[in-house]
Amino acid sequence: MKCTESSESENFAFVLDHALAREAKIWKVPVFQDFTLKGTDIPPVYYEKAILWIGELSSLFQFCAGTFALATSIFNRLLASVKAQLKYLQCIVIACLVLAAKINEEDEIIPSVKKLVAQSGYKCSPAEILRMERIVLDKLHWDLYTATSVDFLNIFHAMVMSKWAHLLHGLPQRNPSRHAAFLTKQLQHCMACHQLLQFKGSTLALVIITLELERLTPDWFPVITDLLKKAQIDSTQFIHCKELVDQHLLSFHPSNAIYIFNPASQSIQSRLDERLPCCYSTVKKAMQINLQARGSWAAPAVFTPLQASSYEDDMETDEFYDGFKYLYNEDGTAEAGQSSSGHLRQDKSSSICPPLEPAPKID
Repeated sequence: MKCTESSESENFAFVLDHALAREAKIWKVPVFQDFTLKGTDIPPVYYEKAILWIGELSSLFQFCAGTFALATSIFNRLLASVKAQLKYLQCIVIACLVLAAKINEEDEIIPSVKKLVAQSGYKCSPAEILRMERIVLDKLHWDLYTATSVDFLNIFHAMVMSKWAHLLHGLPQRNPSRHAAFLTKQLQHCMACHQLLQFKGSTLALVIITLELERLTPDWFPVITDLLKKAQIDSTQFIHCKELVDQHLLSFHPSNAIYIFNPASQSIQSRLDERLPCCYSTVKKAMQINLQARGSWAAPAVFTPLQASSYEDDMETDEFYDGFKYLYNEDGTAEAGQSSSGHLRQDKSSSICPPLEPAPKID
């Protein structure tokens, strides 16, 4: 048994060292200065929209989490290497995603450029996308693959599960692969924040693991100290990143879900307008502002980084669950209450609303 654990530990150490070496060689990110991407006319909000759009398209075409992370890495490296213009940003996004998919996905999963352009809603020709692909390849010297933050998250999570699996026994109705999928959603949420661009993927992934272990167990410190040493991450950078991520993830875990009633018929809507003119008009105005905020980004509303409840988190992590369960030798049988595709089944009589969590007590 000890020999097996020792061999497994050595394998993880080898994989981690290889990933760190690749990251050290390839990692490069753009810098924001004076409210724009340095040397361009791209403001932070449009950068974040671009990352979210990569996530939306990845979800639309059922790409794996690694493809999203690699596309984001290619996108960041390109913006750090050239002075891109805002008007070309969407074309760059699609080209980066196509290149990442060609590396990570099976051929039968990758849609044609024509289909991708049509379903993305972006008005450009396939020839423009192909031309942008060539530009990306030339600027990055045809060296696209690197260890991404998702790769490091998988490595760190597997190391924790292999050596300190007892730390996660308190997880309700979660197995290792579903837990990894949930943490991946948190990581994607952070990757869209331009303030976290300054940190390497290894640092960001370890911070996500650390914050989760802090929440789960009081025995987290020795675990993270060991991982921090093996990952050779600067402690000052780690602490700074941890503070920013902890603050950023507040929007990922609101204390209670909020439901907005959407009237199904015109008669109900007119009654609401009469009885609740102020409240209902405010809701409608907020929805209009939200639609306007999308601007010219005609992207499908599939990827939703801000979730309102743990139930919705479970629904969204299902899209990654099948990919992670093989890392932990879990069988492919569906769990109780779930279909084979991983989505929860609901009885017609059951409520579609997740249960409300109790509000925290204030001393």
